[in-house]
Amino acid sequence: MTYDWNFLLPLIFAGLMGVAILVYVILDGFDLGIGILFAVAEDDEKDRMIAAIGPFWDANETWLVLAAGLLLAAFPLAHGVILTALYLPVFALLFGLILRGIAFDFRAKVPLRHKRRWNTLFFIGSLIASLAQGYMLGVYVLGLETGAGAIGFGLLVALCLAASYAAMGAAWLIYKTEGELQLKAVRFLRQALIFTVVGMVAVSLATPFASARIYEKWFSWPQIALLAPLPILTGIVFLLLWRLSFRMPAPGDQHALTPFLALAAIFAFGFAGLAYSFYPYVVPDRLTIWEAAAAPGSLAIILAGTAITLPIMIGASFYVYRVFGGKATDLSYD
Repeated sequence: MTYDWNFLLPLIFAGLMGVAILVYVILDGFDLGIGILFAVAEDDEKDRMIAAIGPFWDANETWLVLAAGLLLAAFPLAHGVILTALYLPVFALLFGLILRGIAFDFRAKVPLRHKRRWNTLFFIGSLIASLAQGYMLGVYVLGLETGAGAIGFGLLVALCLAASYAAMGAAWLIYKTEGELQLKAVRFLRQALIFTVVGMVAVSLATPFASARIYEKWFSWPQIALLAPLPILTGIVFLLLWRLSFRMPAPGDQHALTPFLALAAIFAFGFAGLAYSFYPYVVPDRLTIWEAAAAPGSLAIILAGTAITLPIMIGASFYVYRVFGGKATDLSYD
């Protein structure tokens, strides 16, 4: 059996980049969400919230570095087009991530009277990064358009993605905390779910109408029948999660991880729908995966490096989440 590596290598890298983006959205989504929830948390709750993400948040962001690195190295033409169209939101994203990183460290080292200021900056940095990601998603769905309609849609998706991250953060707090903070996290989850639904519906409705090609992929026969389980399953998981939120926290802290896993599944379903919609394009209706890919020789070298790096990242993540499993404890800076 022979393989056409000129065809397979770009496809492999597109898959790797997609997986890296999805893992980043799920993992860094919950710690960005907890930063957003700083806006409605009491001062005495914020240390426990930080403890719930402290061991993980740096490692979570490495998936964004991997995705961006793969885009630059494997699809340089697409990287140029996308970065040109999204230069300002990418700048805002990096600014937000840097700001929250600085605030994360400084809030633990400054005198107590200055701690509230750094807590506020941690919230602002988390919110800016989340809004920037949502705006980029909205504009990308519409084919990197720059008109007023695309900007308005980008802003809507930005708000809804920030709410989705807040829901992820609340779900993580349900798993990692107990007592009054866990009860508040359940209420946060219920409120944020409403905006999460609005965002997913908006993106789902806009994507097929972004181009005639995508519309044909979704609404022609038999594709419409084969793809129907995807939105149906998403709706079912949303309904089950909504019902579960009224029964939490359960006795013995049962199903504490279920809301987080349910939201991760919802994000995965949404990502699968987007991937199907835009395939085989990496820049919607402009550049296919193969047109934007680097030379096969370069891809082969990058794949060898990725084959070493990716298992290390996965193993380290599993190790950290296992070692720091269980409920978050009070912070100590001694």
